[in-house]
Amino acid sequence: MDTEAFSSAGLDKSMLYLLVHSGSRGLGDEILRSHTARFGAAGLKAASDDGLAYLSRHDEAVKWAAANRSAIAQRFAEQIGFTPEPLLDLCHNSVTEIGGCWCHRKGAAPHAGNLVVVPGSRGTLSYLIAPRGSAAEFGYSLPHGAGRKWSRADARSRLRDRYRVADLQKTALGGSVICEDKDLLFEEAPDAYKNIATVAADLVVNGMGAIVATLRPLITYKVRQGPYGDED
Repeated sequence: MDTEAFSSAGLDKSMLYLLVHSGSRGLGDEILRSHTARFGAAGLKAASDDGLAYLSRHDEAVKWAAANRSAIAQRFAEQIGFTPEPLLDLCHNSVTEIGGCWCHRKGAAPHAGNLVVVPGSRGTLSYLIAPRGSAAEFGYSLPHGAGRKWSRADARSRLRDRYRVADLQKTALGGSVICEDKDLLFEEAPDAYKNIATVAADLVVNGMGAIVATLRPLITYKVRQGPYGDED
């Protein structure tokens, strides 16, 4: 959509790109739960010993999440014989200090001037977005994806009679899905997500971002759980 911005980012439409979606594998959630078990919903001064300890553990989880994404990319690349070169690495669950205030993001990407990938489902396009407008006006944040339309349980109950497993291993865009967990195939079906095209259009209409390019999924690989219960 924007050839200049696309090329300036070092991208080439003839190339294959790997999009890794993984976090701290449940470590961040464990840190939060241990904190709220002690303090409930009460706020803490960031400069206090407990506040500094929490922020330190939070930062460790963010680094651990980045290391996970890097490891996944490396292992995938090794299987098909290439060396990965990271282009973007974004965190969408975090606490960040901005201008003396704390920005809490849950399912939101930073509006920081850099390109942002707004993923769709495995059966839709994903969008590469260039932030626009005032970051402060938009809470220094952008959507990180389409968001779920149905819960996992709802997706399973609604779709089991509509699709066979084989139906969900191929997508309307011609992509293939590799997933050994049958429940997860239904839980993550494209029908369970909101319309990513509407999300992207709303970003443009409201002056939050401009569409640089779309990405079409060719292969989607999904596993259920790691040691902390998170998904990839």
